[in-house]
Amino acid sequence: MRPGRRYRVSVTTDRWTDWLLQRRDGGSEDLRERFAPQLAAFRDGVLDRAAIVEGDVVLDVGTGTGLVGLGALDRVGPTGRVVFSDVSAALLDECRRHADPERSTFVRADADDLGAIPDGSVDVVTTRSVLIYVTRKAAAFAELHRVLRPGGRLSIFEPINSFAAGRRRDALFGLDLSEVADLVAKVLAAYGQGDDRMLGFDERDLVRWAGEAGFAEVRLDYRAEIDVPGPPVADWAALKRTAPNPLAPTYAEAMRAALTPAECDRLDAHVRSLEGTPTRHTAASAYLSARRP
Repeated sequence: MRPGRRYRVSVTTDRWTDWLLQRRDGGSEDLRERFAPQLAAFRDGVLDRAAIVEGDVVLDVGTGTGLVGLGALDRVGPTGRVVFSDVSAALLDECRRHADPERSTFVRADADDLGAIPDGSVDVVTTRSVLIYVTRKAAAFAELHRVLRPGGRLSIFEPINSFAAGRRRDALFGLDLSEVADLVAKVLAAYGQGDDRMLGFDERDLVRWAGEAGFAEVRLDYRAEIDVPGPPVADWAALKRTAPNPLAPTYAEAMRAALTPAECDRLDAHVRSLEGTPTRHTAASAYLSARRP
């Protein structure tokens, strides 16, 4: 990144809301539809492992737009209840627009400080891609244990970003960009070395933190993929408007910060020439379920 250049990130409410409602899919309906099956699979993976039964009280931590929490409402039945918890008041408002008010409660709280939730007050705790943004992960596991009743279940999903870190530094979106590797390197450098919250743990840490918090019957389902074929890039202009996570700039912002206008044009032209080319991806993730004794 050239000295003196700074990111200008447009935030409509807060970074979490802005990313989930706009920057995750760049405002593209096509990208939103492409991501939908994957998100549904994450939701069902968390909920299936939670073993929810009718009448349960479910706490969804870091609920976001309510993907998991709203799904839990369908499983707890008419006598159950879901507590939607998030750090973002705007996202809780978004959930309110879709949730059944008679069976829903909304709490603004951090994952590592759920003080507003009484001890032993819920049957199930769920989270999806939340701990990755938490600095005090061990403290978060302790809080998830505290709010569960004896016999209560925990079910979480987390991406393991440390797995793919440093692989294929000449690639973006699974495309082989070796012909413009010099430009890709500059763009990736603009993202820095990454946030230790997101890169400084793996699936073994999740298991360790769960055990240290007092959970029993800890189960981990781990999935790793290396160089696996994926769908082609269909709309580079839309992809440039996306950001890889709520803490990062969009790819267009990173390009403007790292490249000259001529270099941006060169990278744009090369990627557009690859639209329709199959992509490949490398990633890892983990589902963890456990029970409070």
